[in-house]
Amino acid sequence: MASNYVYEDQTKAEELQPKQLRHLVWRSLLLQASFNYERMQAAGWLYSILPGLRHIHKNKKDLSKSMKDNMEFFNTHPFLVTFIMGVILAMEGNKEDRETIRGIKVATMGPLGGIGDALFYLTLLPITVGIGASLAIDGNFLGPIVFLLMFNIIHFGVRFGLMTYGYKTGVKAIEKLKAGTKLISRAASIVGLTVVGGLIATYVAFQIDYVWVQGESELNIQTDVLDQIMPAMLPLAYTLLMFWFLKKGRSPLTLIGITVIVGLLGSYLGIM
Repeated sequence: MASNYVYEDQTKAEELQPKQLRHLVWRSLLLQASFNYERMQAAGWLYSILPGLRHIHKNKKDLSKSMKDNMEFFNTHPFLVTFIMGVILAMEGNKEDRETIRGIKVATMGPLGGIGDALFYLTLLPITVGIGASLAIDGNFLGPIVFLLMFNIIHFGVRFGLMTYGYKTGVKAIEKLKAGTKLISRAASIVGLTVVGGLIATYVAFQIDYVWVQGESELNIQTDVLDQIMPAMLPLAYTLLMFWFLKKGRSPLTLIGITVIVGLLGSYLGIM
């Protein structure tokens, strides 16, 4: 195998039965139960798929490695997570290369997070709430019930449907994945890095609020110097610094504390 971990038991697992898949869907409702700012949904993700992993990996060391990999950072839309669960479990069952499994998980969680927000929170929720509210305003006590029924019929239909679809898709795609393991892993990594790069430029707010004055001339350090060299250069530099600290074994809580201190000092000195 291409990764640095070779399964001790390389026997392909028996396919998960529909009853088992339905059980995993119910567990996925607790995806965000242990949400935190270090790994976000990772603990809930592992809890959701753990029975499937135990079915697949009878060898304790293989199971331990899989559980450790699945405790890495994870964040996606909770209503669409079952699709990723199905695909990943199919790949786990076929004992695919661990780096490929990781790459597929990273590449799918970001896009599905954005799609889910647009479909459910910005489209389905306003529509169903509007229908329920209009009934309630007219004095119909069924308004809230209609809203809950409409929203959750679609919600749970998507959860259960995507679990089955994702698992079957994963099983059918195994041969194609095996034919291009390295290419898929590389492509997934590129997609993941692209998403991270976009998030850095969009969400990391770090700029110098200082204007250098010499006589009648003024020079804005941020817009006239740094942005001319490279837009969002400071957010990128600060993110890379935090990544370097993580590689040195610093706790994410420590990095959060450093960020707070930097922000407070910059504000106090009037340069940020």
